[in-house]
Amino acid sequence: MFDSHSKMWWSRVLVISWVLVLVQLLRLEAVPISKDRTKINAPEVQIEDAPASVDTGLHYDRYLREVIDFLEKDEHFRDKLHNTDMEDIKQGKLAKELDFVSHHVRTKLDELKRQEVNRLRTLIKARHDIEGGNDIAVDHQALLKQFEYLNHMNPHTFEVDDLDRLIKSATNDLENFDKERHEEFKRYEMMKEHDRREHLKTLDEDERKREEEHYEDLRKKHADHPKVNHPGSQNQLKEVWEDTDGLDPEDFDPKTFFNLHDTNGDGFFDEQELESLFTKELEKLYDPTNEEDDMVEMEEERLRMREHVMNEVDSNKDRLVSLDEFMTATNKREFLEPDSWETLEQNQAYTDEEMKEFEEHLARQEQELHQKSADLQKQRDELERQQEQLNAQKVELQQAVDHMERLRAEKLEPPPEVQVEVNAIPENHALNNQQQHTALIQEHHPAAQVHQDASQDQSQQAAEQTHQDLPPGDQEIPQIQNTLP
Repeated sequence: MFDSHSKMWWSRVLVISWVLVLVQLLRLEAVPISKDRTKINAPEVQIEDAPASVDTGLHYDRYLREVIDFLEKDEHFRDKLHNTDMEDIKQGKLAKELDFVSHHVRTKLDELKRQEVNRLRTLIKARHDIEGGNDIAVDHQALLKQFEYLNHMNPHTFEVDDLDRLIKSATNDLENFDKERHEEFKRYEMMKEHDRREHLKTLDEDERKREEEHYEDLRKKHADHPKVNHPGSQNQLKEVWEDTDGLDPEDFDPKTFFNLHDTNGDGFFDEQELESLFTKELEKLYDPTNEEDDMVEMEEERLRMREHVMNEVDSNKDRLVSLDEFMTATNKREFLEPDSWETLEQNQAYTDEEMKEFEEHLARQEQELHQKSADLQKQRDELERQQEQLNAQKVELQQAVDHMERLRAEKLEPPPEVQVEVNAIPENHALNNQQQHTALIQEHHPAAQVHQDASQDQSQQAAEQTHQDLPPGDQEIPQIQNTLP
């Protein structure tokens, strides 16, 4: 049915299909409804190589893709890849074929591994620095143990154990995707209920009663919907055949249906193609314009339907539904006479015990946050108190510096000359001041002594001349003043 190029590509899918489909699983946007292709002639299918930019979402995605790309360049390994089923690949049988690949490929794989180890060491060091451990030596070998997809004990060459680890790690990581998704949705639902209960606590009795009545009305409205067909059943597929494809339900043919909805023409239903088949059923349950309908729940319902069909139909567990697997499933009783499908409102995501534990966990987290907030506030208050003390000390220090500067200035600068009345200050006191002034000047300016002596001589001469010019009665006054104490 397929050409050699198609076979080579899908042999590759058996190895990394667990990786490639994660991109589709991570898409939360609404899956578009398939186009009506019954009225046009389908062009000849052209199988193209997978885009090089496919991202699995794994932190070692680039390393994984580069290893697979180089292994496919080896003819021997590619041949073995075509003849090995998924279960043998998971068990590590394909990894042993690494010993037979060409030297050029092995050399390139060695280089890829060294680059990946260096990348991990850089990430470890960067994280260590961010966490404040700049002064502590990093034990890269010990920290590399957490990365199970490569053998850290041998960071230089790519060996059989490295390929085995890589395949098993990618398989395990992607197999746990649905489980992790369930847990994430459960937390979402419990948080939504927790927020609703907390909101009720803020209301008075009348408001709380009205809010509870409104909540029950919304639940009833959401539950009032047309019958939902069991995903993957004949009735569900016939409805798509009629409403989406525009065909008579009496003419329903499973093989024709498969070819119509194999949108990329590769001979398989991948997970996105399966999810697109459930759009009509989801439209019965959810309307984005309705207050009672949660679009997050709609996407969870879609993924639940896809997961259910995969578990029922995908017999080799490669996360792809081949035409043979699909045709086999159409002959089962579950396809012809399915049980009713329990929607999310009929199948609560969490138990009462889980809700209780969740709220206790939130309460502990809130208490820890309050404690941390109180500790931080104490630290802030203490820092502010210390800052105030530092500011006060700074002011005192500045005042002391200013005082010392004033004292220094008073000591170095001569005092200003003061003119007083002759009879206001005793002559001996005035002389003492004059002598102190003279001594201070002489201490700092010894050269001024000569000038000072000359000035004193001139002053003495002027005083004698003045005494001689006075009338006879006034000439006795200075002498009397000199006898005063």
